[in-house]
This record gives sequence, structure tokens and C-alpha cells, in this order.
Amino acid sequence: MQVTTNASNISLMRPKNINKDLLKRIYKSRYLYIMLLPTIAFYIIFHYLPMYGIIIAFKDFKASRGILGSPWVGFKHFEQFFSSYYFFRLIRNTFLLNFYGLIFGFPAPIILAILLNELRSEKFKRFVQSVSYLPHFISVVIVVGFIVDFFSQNGIVNNLLSLFGIEPINFLIEPKWFRPLYVGSGIWQGIGWGSIIYLAAISGIDPELYEAAIIDGAGRFRKIISITIPSIAPTIIIQLIFRIGGMMSVGFEKVFLMYNASTYETADVISTFVYRSGLQRAQYSYAAAVGLFNTIINFILLIGANYISRITTESSLW
Repeated sequence: MQVTTNASNISLMRPKNINKDLLKRIYKSRYLYIMLLPTIAFYIIFHYLPMYGIIIAFKDFKASRGILGSPWVGFKHFEQFFSSYYFFRLIRNTFLLNFYGLIFGFPAPIILAILLNELRSEKFKRFVQSVSYLPHFISVVIVVGFIVDFFSQNGIVNNLLSLFGIEPINFLIEPKWFRPLYVGSGIWQGIGWGSIIYLAAISGIDPELYEAAIIDGAGRFRKIISITIPSIAPTIIIQLIFRIGGMMSVGFEKVFLMYNASTYETADVISTFVYRSGLQRAQYSYAAAVGLFNTIINFILLIGANYISRITTESSLW
């Protein structure tokens, strides 16, 4: 009986001890938590509190009545979007821009990281890294300015084509050229920065694996296929999940700066349509419904990609 009583007393005292230990650890790292507060405040203020405004997607929002005073309309705006002329065009353009970016842009940093890892000259390696990183720090406005200067009717590219007797191409006006320009410039801007995480993963590979492969007679290509790529596969999978989770999201700024009325057929995406509907036409509820639909699709893609990764590999977000 005494033993039982002591055990019960220990079980009752354990949560208090745990709480005391937790408070001690928090107090010991108090300065780190203080440094973390601005980041937490940023996400609360700009990411979580605005979620309250999602309800206007289910209302006929009137600025004079406010969010709570506006009448409920249910799924009216969603039905309007699904039945509109723009629905399939927006879905197609948004998906294709991300799909081409996934096919051509996602492997590019991986290939660059592997190639950099194979360089023997450290000076040349650092030079290539510095040059490839720089475009990441160039603003989108300047990048689009480069695109206009290079691919306009009187730009550098058309001047070079004229030297070979090729007629000038209206790259910025013809719809078929929007996707190659968008995806290509995105690869140029992000390939160096994206390779950093893969270089870090490669640096964590045990050198003894390469030494054993050399003893077995493996060449460079065989070491890449048999050691490097399998070792960084978990990192690749996690990055791929994140990329698939954003398959229906396209950066608004770059598309907005690049597109024009003549390229709407291939350039108009969900984010630019939300901008025109919400800010230019003051259809706030309709724009909120379109944006919410886009977010739900991305959420489903993220959950699905993570589930497939978890059941097929040992890597997943959760």
C-alpha cells in the first residue's frame, strides 16, 4: 500500500517538475526567445490576423457596411468563378508556368551543385558560385528591365538575329514567347541561390564513401550516380514537396511587369486576375473567393505530395 502511495505521489509531482524544468530552460535562453519575438510578431500580424478577412469570400462585401455588416451569399462568388470564361485559362496558364518551372527549373540548381562539387580548382569554384548567386539579389523590376532590353523589337537578341538574316521576333508581344522568357529568366535568377542547399547537403556526405568507390574503380560519373545523388535524395524530395505545394501559385510582380493585353492568352494567371478583379474593379469578395480557391488547391497538392512521398520514400515533411 505504501509503495502505491509513493508511486502516485511521484506521478502527481512529475508535471510540476517538468514545468519547472521548462521554465528554467526558457529563462536560460531568454535572449534567444527575445530575438525570435519580431519574427513571431511578423507572422501573427501579417499572416494569421488577416485570415479573418477570408470570410468576405462568402459575403457580398460593402466597404460602407464593413466585413461583419455585409450580407452572406454563400458560394455565389465561387460558382461565378467556376462558370466564368477566364476559369480554364487562368488554371491552365498558372499550372503550365509552374509545370515548366518544375521540369526545367527544379533540376537546374541540383545539376549546378553537383558540377560545382566536381570542380578541382577552389578559386574557379568560388568565382562561379559568386557569379551564379548575384542574380538572386537583383530586384524583379530590374530583371524584367533586362528582358525588355534584350528581347524588345530593337533589343540585343533581335540585333544578333538580323546579322544572320533572321527577321526580328516580337518576343514581348507574341503570346507563345511569354512562358519561355518567364521560365528562362527565373532559372537564370534562381539557379545559383537554389544550389546552396544542395551544396550543403553534398558537403555532409561521408568522404569515405567516395574513397571506397575509387578503390572499387568507380569514375566520376559513377560516384555521382551511386553516391552523390542518393545521399542528397532526401533534400531533393523535401524541396520537391515544397515546389509541388506551390504549383498553383505564380509570383504576381514578375508576371504583372512582363505581360500586356496581347499576351493575356498565355500570361494571365490567378494572381494577376485577383489583382484586376479586387483592386481595379473593386470586386473584393469575388477576388477573395478566387484567392481562397487557389490556396485550397495548393494545400491539397502539398498534402498529396507529402503523403505520396511518405508512403514511397522515407522522406516527408511530417
